[in-house]
Amino acid sequence: MDELDYKALEQIPIPEGLEERLSAKIDEWEQEELKAQRRRSLPRTLRYIAAAACVALVIGVGFHLLGIENNEMMAEQDTYQDPVKAQQEAERALILLAVNLNKGMGHLEKAKVLSDKAEKNMYEQLNVLNSYETDNH
Repeated sequence: MDELDYKALEQIPIPEGLEERLSAKIDEWEQEELKAQRRRSLPRTLRYIAAAACVALVIGVGFHLLGIENNEMMAEQDTYQDPVKAQQEAERALILLAVNLNKGMGHLEKAKVLSDKAEKNMYEQLNVLNSYETDNH
């Protein structure tokens, strides 16, 4: 009985170019799936990189400020006995904090500019790649 089925199948005419069209359609589906995977993974990767950079920046600034604070605490003590001197020391500490905060913000701005440039470049490259793939299909 299996022989009859195979013989019957062999008798069915196959349209001309069917194999090429099926192959081209399968390739097109594979390319679309690859593009979709790239689009899904790219933003997730950028989010992880941005989060890691923020954490590293906060930790670095924190350690820097703790190191400065510890050095100052060891150098000067008992400033509260004289109110004028206490006020001067408090003002000096606030100015130091403001200066270091401004430095940190400057570094953050530089990092943001670099990140924006890298993101722009990456999207340009992806657009070039997408246009290249579109032109080839």
